[in-house]
Amino acid sequence: MAMGGWGPAHGPGQPGGNGPGNQGWGAPYGPPPPNPGAYPNQPPYPTPYPYGPQPTPRPAARRPRGCLSFGSRFGLVGAILRSAHRVATRLFVQEGDGRIEDRTVDRVQTARTVLGAVATIALILAYNVDPNRWEEAAAGGAAQLILAPFVLMLAAPVVIIGFIYYAPPHLRPHLRSRLRAPLKAVGWYVLTLVVMGGVLLPTALTVNADDGKSWWEYVLAVASLIVIVWGFPFFFMASLYSARSAFNSAQVHPMLPPVLTMALVWVFAAFSLIGEGMPAGPPSVQLCSTLGGPLSVTAVSLWELRRMKTRFGVTLRA
Repeated sequence: MAMGGWGPAHGPGQPGGNGPGNQGWGAPYGPPPPNPGAYPNQPPYPTPYPYGPQPTPRPAARRPRGCLSFGSRFGLVGAILRSAHRVATRLFVQEGDGRIEDRTVDRVQTARTVLGAVATIALILAYNVDPNRWEEAAAGGAAQLILAPFVLMLAAPVVIIGFIYYAPPHLRPHLRSRLRAPLKAVGWYVLTLVVMGGVLLPTALTVNADDGKSWWEYVLAVASLIVIVWGFPFFFMASLYSARSAFNSAQVHPMLPPVLTMALVWVFAAFSLIGEGMPAGPPSVQLCSTLGGPLSVTAVSLWELRRMKTRFGVTLRA
């Protein structure tokens, strides 16, 4: 039995002495290097890396952070946008514990959006020579983005009531108990509108730059500046995420967001047809331009619902 060290002394030609029959298995990483101080006549041996003392690395040079640096010109803008994005994500992108992440569905939705945009541009170039059409298309897209949460707040209750009524009776209390997350998201969105209107409207009515300002006018001016600088980006991101997640309706049931998406796109199609009428072009082009978007979104949503059922086993009526 060895009392210390690695075992018996090495014999000639033996790399180590711990093996059976004193033949040795060898030291783990080769024989230990001799100590230069103990054997002054022998040259010092380098310590094997990485099992010995590692060389001190040179400090990495700090790379410039470009326009997102806090010391650069756009650093403050980047910090404000990141802050607004972080808060909007925390409030309006809560998909729930049973969230289904399907990259295939995401890619198909992205491809449908790109193809829809390309088709819209092609129709404008081919059948509409109005030079203001591009501005009208951009304004219409921005208006739909802003109006989508309001349309959801009006149409979603009807869709959710029908969705819960379609579910089996034993599942309805569970679905109703999970409505707290969408209602909370709606409440945060309404509170955002109330705060922004409650700050900007009194400021526009009372603050006058020509006369002397009292202390409360300065307070309103500072609050309005905060709303414009931070509140507007937050409101834009909140509208985008609210429309995309349908006010966190996936926490009620994973199948509810595609159903709400189908209802939302047909409501917008009806509003567009009533407000703007049929687009320019032959009847076939008018039909494709009017119904192409809603039908493609409906097809993708139905395919997503089927994929949830066949691939992930998610159903509403088992």
